[in-house]
Amino acid sequence: MHSDLGSLCRLLHHESIRITILTTGLLLKPYALFVAENVDDVIVSLDGPSGVHDRIRAVPKAFQKLSDGVKALRECRPEIMVAGRCTVQKENRCCLRATVAAAKELRLNSISFLAADVTSEAFNRPEAWTAEQQATIALTAEEVEDLEGEIEALIRENVDDIETGVIAENPEKLRRIVSHFRAHLGQVPFIAPRCNAPWVSSVIEADGTVRPCFFHPSLGNLIENSLQAILNGEAGTGFRRRLDVSSDPVCQRCVCSLYLPEDKTEALYRRAETVPGLSHVGGE
Repeated sequence: MHSDLGSLCRLLHHESIRITILTTGLLLKPYALFVAENVDDVIVSLDGPSGVHDRIRAVPKAFQKLSDGVKALRECRPEIMVAGRCTVQKENRCCLRATVAAAKELRLNSISFLAADVTSEAFNRPEAWTAEQQATIALTAEEVEDLEGEIEALIRENVDDIETGVIAENPEKLRRIVSHFRAHLGQVPFIAPRCNAPWVSSVIEADGTVRPCFFHPSLGNLIENSLQAILNGEAGTGFRRRLDVSSDPVCQRCVCSLYLPEDKTEALYRRAETVPGLSHVGGE
């Protein structure tokens, strides 16, 4: 926990920016009051039911610590939204339904699923994983069959949870997880998801690096230029002008896409016009 996190939260809230914190939940209990007072909503990593979660996290009693943290947070602020996010991989491929049950046990508002990213350099990886590293997370052909059966059972047995948003993905998106692992094996081609992330958002890393999304290369750094200059300069506008999401190899392998429909995009642009220096966020 960075010592200046509270100051950063107050600064962001002063600019009417919502704050979501993504966490493993291991420190959620001792920081529950801080999170309740400074954060709008929380997303916790949930890798499966208790035993599976602990094994993947490689932390003794990780599930219990997560449970205690969510409980402490609810005691501080009962109405706070706490969602779970499960990264689907080799170790939890057969227990997605049990993960939904675990999310309900933890009193999470929702649970989402996404395929493990084993090929990119995103999320602070100094370099892409080797084939040996990928094999510890990615699925074999037989394991993909296991996953497909589990996802079909999840869809069949949790219709109400999907319709109400307790499970965040619709059946099509859940089935895309299977397709992603099949593509990794060469069984089917990679197909890029529907995404307009570089036109409606950007990623700012702790060192000031600005990216169009988590997976594409840097556009610049806030130490050297303003956010407006980076997004609307040649690097930013040129990148968006050249990017064809459907054929771009980075986009085709994406596991974490973002798509804002036109009505929400227009609202975002109208809001940007009220922020000095960001009147053209998104650009071309």
